[in-house]
Amino acid sequence: MNDLLAPGAFLAPSIIEDAVTRALAEDLGRAGDITSAATIPPETKATGTIEVRKAGVIAGLACAAEAFRRLDPALTFRAYVRDGAAVKEGTVLADVDGSAHAILGAERVALDFLGHLSGIATLTAAYVAKIKGTKAKIADTRKTTPGLRALEKYAVRCGGGINHRFGLDDAVLIKDNHIAIAGGVEPALKRARATVGHLVKVEIEVDSLEQLAEALKAGGADAVLLDNMDLGTLKRAVEMVAGKLITEASGGVTLDSVAAIAATGIDVISVGALTHSAPNLDIGVDL
Repeated sequence: MNDLLAPGAFLAPSIIEDAVTRALAEDLGRAGDITSAATIPPETKATGTIEVRKAGVIAGLACAAEAFRRLDPALTFRAYVRDGAAVKEGTVLADVDGSAHAILGAERVALDFLGHLSGIATLTAAYVAKIKGTKAKIADTRKTTPGLRALEKYAVRCGGGINHRFGLDDAVLIKDNHIAIAGGVEPALKRARATVGHLVKVEIEVDSLEQLAEALKAGGADAVLLDNMDLGTLKRAVEMVAGKLITEASGGVTLDSVAAIAATGIDVISVGALTHSAPNLDIGVDL
């Protein structure tokens, strides 16, 4: 399974297995693929070719392989690329040989994972290309499909992006509602730093230069999220931070605006669209 993942990447096998189990159960339902059962003898073998029908960056091959093999453990899945590969239209990604029932029964699940995750990787790569030559990095958010976060964040890495926090438990991100309830920037930061361990990063969201000044004065943060600032304000904010904190820009970032945002000297640009709005990459199976 690991030989299908992007070079240098890791994704726990249990994540893939659990996601595929849920997807197959959803698609096969109570009686399985009744169309194939009604039309094709059970002993029939078949060969399928998985081909990309539009140029893009691939992610999800291990999910596809797991789907086919789950219905036919003896099935052969031969991949010709690895996740993270940028491919042209018409590229053959893999071949499958085995039970015709298994290939037909797993086809939709395999393609759903491949198309969805490759779409995320492809969109991420487009954002990364836009900021080439700057120090900025493209990051995802927690705006993911429930139950698929680890896979979607993996796809972002396949496209050349980086991951923001995975959940509410692996980093402190003090947002506007936290600040309002805590009584301000300074008390929120002081409580956070006094509570969490030394390995836990603390980031605070600010939407004005005044709030940024408060955060810098209070101390205790490792990073600052500059939310929905115009380019002029964003550039001034980066100058105020002067390298003391990691700076992150967020809010309404598009392919048209990301290059100008990166040019302000920002460290990280987080883009929710990578996971919540990436179009599916067209991939098909021909038997």
